[in-house]
Amino acid sequence: MATFANLSDIVTTTIQSRSGTLADSVTKNNALLTKLKGRGNVKTISGGNVIMQELMYNDASTITASSYSGYDVIDITPNSPISAAQFDLKQYASSVSISGFEMLQNSGKEQIIDMLEGRIQVAEAQLLNQISAGIYSDGTGNSGKDITGLQAAISTTPSSGTYGGINRANWSFWRNAAFSGVSDGGAAVSSTNIQSYMNRLAVQLVRGTDRPDMIVADNNYYRFFLESLQAIQRVTSEDSAAAGFTSIKYLGAGLNCDVYLDGGIGGAIPSNRMYFLNSKFMFFRPHRDRNFVPIGGDRQSVNQDAVVKLIGWAGNLTCSGAQFQGVLSA
Repeated sequence: MATFANLSDIVTTTIQSRSGTLADSVTKNNALLTKLKGRGNVKTISGGNVIMQELMYNDASTITASSYSGYDVIDITPNSPISAAQFDLKQYASSVSISGFEMLQNSGKEQIIDMLEGRIQVAEAQLLNQISAGIYSDGTGNSGKDITGLQAAISTTPSSGTYGGINRANWSFWRNAAFSGVSDGGAAVSSTNIQSYMNRLAVQLVRGTDRPDMIVADNNYYRFFLESLQAIQRVTSEDSAAAGFTSIKYLGAGLNCDVYLDGGIGGAIPSNRMYFLNSKFMFFRPHRDRNFVPIGGDRQSVNQDAVVKLIGWAGNLTCSGAQFQGVLSA
């Protein structure tokens, strides 16, 4: 029968053999992460106490580019005192445990592995769901330990608060666009006005070829948009359907992109919210040494006949261009 000594090796080896698959699975568990992976914006980090994200922006107060003639003096003033946003490294973990009694019931390496497969799948699913939910968080949950997600990156009050270490009250280039149905449109969002509201937000997010390339919505706003399409509601995206996500096309304000339902069962996206995302400026940044791998050695209680192993992940969601993102809210 397997002893605690070789059980630890079995658990560790089993988790390690699945870590690559799990790192890939998390990007398939969320529409935004799938888009970021396809764009090449899932980029690991190697260390540091914060994640540095270089910025892509135009700060009108520090623009040095201008026309000139002949021997005119050219402005070489540093473009801006801000060159990168800083994001904390967030940590997530899930546990796999087995008791001595369960070991006795499952004697032999093959039986242990069979039992562990089920335990590891549960731990993996919980970890995937927590990280996927974190994509929509504001980073303050669990005493500030949650991922700095879309609620922080794309605020409904973009002229206040600090994101990525940059105070939006002081730096206008770091403010996303926001449109409130009641405050800006004059009426709560509904199936009769949602397309107009979407257009009014979308036009604020276009600069040359830069524009939102995906929209994610909660159950309510997705349903409003679906109902607004009426006779053409069968317009769907084959690529998104193939990836397993429910989506329909949005064509307007120069955009041609998918609207994803990211609500559904247990959806973490806030109610009455629709995010307009330019994935070119968003990044998923896992740590290369903590990307769904076993953490540490054995964890065996001094007064319990059991052993526990942890599966860990560390990283964050970052943004290099907040001004290219938008949110439609109530």
